[in-house]
Amino acid sequence: MLINFSVQNFGSIKDKQTLSFEADKSTHLEDYYVINTNGLRLLKLALIYGTNASGKTTILRAFDFFGDIVLNSQEQKTQSLDFKPFLFNPNTPKQNTIFNIDFIRNNIRYLYEVELNQKSIVRETLSYAKNLKNAKSAFDIFVRTTDSEKQLTNIVFNSKIKIDKAYLKVLIANTLWNNTVLGGFLKTNVELKELTDVTNWFKKYLKPTIYTRTNLDNFITEFIDEGKIDKTAILDILKKADFNISNIFIKKEDEDIPDMFIDFFEKLDGVPKDKIQELKNNKKITTFNLKFEHTIKNKPYSLPFKDESQGTQRYYGFAGLLYLLIENSTLFPIDELECSLHPDLYQHFLLSFLANTKHSQLITTTHNREILSNKDIFRNDVIWITDKDNENYATELYSLADFDTKVIRDTTNVLNAYKLGKLGGVPNLGSYYINTNDASE
Repeated sequence: MLINFSVQNFGSIKDKQTLSFEADKSTHLEDYYVINTNGLRLLKLALIYGTNASGKTTILRAFDFFGDIVLNSQEQKTQSLDFKPFLFNPNTPKQNTIFNIDFIRNNIRYLYEVELNQKSIVRETLSYAKNLKNAKSAFDIFVRTTDSEKQLTNIVFNSKIKIDKAYLKVLIANTLWNNTVLGGFLKTNVELKELTDVTNWFKKYLKPTIYTRTNLDNFITEFIDEGKIDKTAILDILKKADFNISNIFIKKEDEDIPDMFIDFFEKLDGVPKDKIQELKNNKKITTFNLKFEHTIKNKPYSLPFKDESQGTQRYYGFAGLLYLLIENSTLFPIDELECSLHPDLYQHFLLSFLANTKHSQLITTTHNREILSNKDIFRNDVIWITDKDNENYATELYSLADFDTKVIRDTTNVLNAYKLGKLGGVPNLGSYYINTNDASE
């Protein structure tokens, strides 16, 4: 599970900003929101509010970038790392970017830090603590440094970690100056429990962000077809969300794929190399013909998926995500969860997630403010806000739990306080009269 994530000098973020899943002392809605892990109380949910261009999506992109440099190593040391530092300051483009992540895997707390620029990983440390409540008790597993002039990596393991010298040499050789140690480890035939735990957390727990344009339906449909998702459960989720869908029909088809499309996929960012190779080998792509059955007055009617409303299409994908969140231990970031969803359906999804999941977490950006009017369904420490500071126009991230009782009391109407700008994260709009040249003059 994720405990804390921090990022500095990345996109619209200048100074270090931290998203924390550590619950505050409140016991409000404890059974729904809080997972107790050996005394460490962690939240299931983080909702990030804020005006457009305030940096909400940048937080999610930071997760994606961090996961990518762990799991997808550069093949050549001449390749640049694909990100931008904070650009609205003369100094930050020359400064390093720093990521910190703090999480639990197999009942051990891991703390992982990477300092980098667009050319190389400058410094990298991995620590662990068996006392989950005390991060200060952690000791280093390894410290990695980079000789920028020689473009060489040096990795020093703690004496408590047993690694064969020959294996260490191979690991160092596979860790290019623009690769993380974990990325180098994934290319190395070395058995090391601690590194396996950490890379598995990035592979199996932290999922790529679901954006508004992410095509979820093929992913979910393929999982249903392969038996990884129970179709009956999806139908139950859709029924409880008031979609009149009585059955799902899936027809799998293989289509030839032209070489020009393979070349196109190769040039796209984020497409796994093994998927590209699979396309090259097979020269075919699997597609799914998806239809929903609607029963009206005891008579079934079949409707192609493409003819369903955008809300129906999106919630079908979310129904699959909800199943995966319930059945597994995983974290999904979602950008603008409310897109194409009725406010009641948006709230229904969140409450279904909270009521049914045991060890999964959800991070979502949102503009839906209705939930803020009802303190019976949210905790202050799950509500986060992004705003821009006045000096550098840089992203600041903070939660409702950070406000003192002069601003947020138990009796405070949070929705009204947010709308009035008392919490930040709302646009400072000017007049709605637009100055243009009068065409008649």
